[in-house]
Amino acid sequence: MVKQGISTILFLCLAVTVQAQRYSLFSPDKKTEVRLIVSDSVSYEVLADGKHLVIPSVIHLETDFGLGKNSKVTKTSKRSVNQVLHPVVWQKGKDIQDHFNVLSLAFSNNLRLEWRAYNNGVAWRWSINQKGPSKVMGEIASFRLNQAENAWYPLEDEFFSHNERAYHQLSLDSISSKSLASLPALFSVQGKKVLLTEADLLNYAGMWLRGNGTGGVKGVFPYHPKETKVEGDRNVRVAEREKFIAQFPSPQTLPWRVIMVARNDAELLVNQLVYQLSSPAQGDFSWVKPGKVQWDWWNDNNITGVDFKAGVNTETYKYYIDFASKYGLEYVILDEGWSDTRDLMKQMPGINIEELVTYAQQKNVNLVLWANWLALDGPKLEPTLDQFAKWGIKGIKVDFMQRDDQEMVKYYIRVSEAAAKRKMLVDFHGTYKPTGLYRTYPNVLSYEGVLGLEQNKGSDIVNPEHNVTIPFIRMVAGPMDYTPGAMLNAQKDMWKPVWSKPMSMGTRVHQLAMYVIYESPLQMLADNPTHYNRQPEAMEFLSKVPTEWEQTIPLQAKVGDYVLLARKAKNGDWYVGGMTDWSERELQVDVSFLGEGDYTMTVWKDGVNANRNAEDFKMEKLEVNRHSSISANLAKGGGWVARFSKK
Repeated sequence: MVKQGISTILFLCLAVTVQAQRYSLFSPDKKTEVRLIVSDSVSYEVLADGKHLVIPSVIHLETDFGLGKNSKVTKTSKRSVNQVLHPVVWQKGKDIQDHFNVLSLAFSNNLRLEWRAYNNGVAWRWSINQKGPSKVMGEIASFRLNQAENAWYPLEDEFFSHNERAYHQLSLDSISSKSLASLPALFSVQGKKVLLTEADLLNYAGMWLRGNGTGGVKGVFPYHPKETKVEGDRNVRVAEREKFIAQFPSPQTLPWRVIMVARNDAELLVNQLVYQLSSPAQGDFSWVKPGKVQWDWWNDNNITGVDFKAGVNTETYKYYIDFASKYGLEYVILDEGWSDTRDLMKQMPGINIEELVTYAQQKNVNLVLWANWLALDGPKLEPTLDQFAKWGIKGIKVDFMQRDDQEMVKYYIRVSEAAAKRKMLVDFHGTYKPTGLYRTYPNVLSYEGVLGLEQNKGSDIVNPEHNVTIPFIRMVAGPMDYTPGAMLNAQKDMWKPVWSKPMSMGTRVHQLAMYVIYESPLQMLADNPTHYNRQPEAMEFLSKVPTEWEQTIPLQAKVGDYVLLARKAKNGDWYVGGMTDWSERELQVDVSFLGEGDYTMTVWKDGVNANRNAEDFKMEKLEVNRHSSISANLAKGGGWVARFSKK
């Protein structure tokens, strides 16, 4: 294995020589500042509200054409941008105010460094302007956080990973050079929250973190694969790596290194820098249709009350299609099992895709097919998707990539582009975190890369405390396919792992509230129709809650404790979702966001016995207006959700 990192003392030195060049960049509101010092190395610091969040930290790019050479700034420029972005898919809102200032430095060795300063964060990226082929031999991206109190740190074992991790609360001094983490990671610094991630990852290796030994963390990267080894039908591990991170045939722009700044926890819920920093879409994506999906895998096709043997067969999926049609769900997915995992053209006995597509179309439902990534790789990609398109399939769920070196990152681009050409949606599983591909290819509607409900089939690691942590960290990077919707719910003392009849931890309304709080334009209903059909009051909510939002307003929030969020639907209805950890809470719901006039508030709330029986809940309707005083009482592991409709 190649050692990940650069040890050249020259570039780690922070000493400023007499020839040092200094630059400063402010955010539009003048409250956030980046200071740069260019001498033997490039170092930066970040201030917010006059306080240092990042103290002098080195950044450096080592290329095969500029190896170990000092470089001088040959040209600088500054500009301001103030525009409104209009996402194809409304994740947090229909419009994004994109206001930032830019500092660009051109170096004598054909590198360019660009910084952007926003009111809610800063970011930098390198560009290679060298003509002809080039390689990045190494990169330094250090983050020396100033007296950071603690971190929410997703510890990893190795670069080969689904990136489905719990967020460990650690002191910064306990994060060593052995403490590998995927992104995003969150830090509490000077009374503010600092979130580290990246954006516009299109042709490079993903960035991870380790402790840097100097009061912070540093970026580390999976170097380019030299030799890979196939294990089974889906795992492709890197057996040996090259001595470079990435290689390019021509000039190349690298990903953004993003430092988000939140003055309070609620600001994290509406930070969209990953989207803002990513490459815009090219072409027409008006055909993209978000929606809810009836999912089969989590509930193990364990339906009852039917006259056929339930399982991976045509009869079962017709049952799912009937259910989806009844409640207005846009999609049904056929997860792993419908085909040979090595050859997606080989349907398993009992499955007839063409028959199912025809049946679904008659019911105004579309189908999504699971695909083992390796069965879509290389020359198999185009003909397989051609066949899917011929069948009438509208989306694919691509699974088990588990890497983000340059070669795998390019695979995501190939799949996204190939699917877009055939007007197919994409849901990536077994994946790294989102880095803005959902802007570049709006048909990419969701990502896993999150520790989600599926783990409750065999583990108690996904619990209410985790559930009110991920909106502030993982969801800030982009949509997450957590797959909510469990109808079998249990408090901590009653929960147990049951693979074919799984239950969630926390209350029924804790699950319902996820449909407002968790962002996924391709949102799953994880449980089976048998359970949903027995819960008409729950389906009154699930059948109508949208997956796109015109506006998002955080109401109350604290990482790992609780979240209360308001969102406006396209039809003018407002939804409010609240979730808590294992502590009971009473949250005051400020509904001043409502327009004038009277509204019908339909509320789903934890029942009086929900602390004992997590499935206990109550639905009721009230007449309210923007001046009404509303309290949300949440049981332990509880939730609260309401829909406000204009009378």
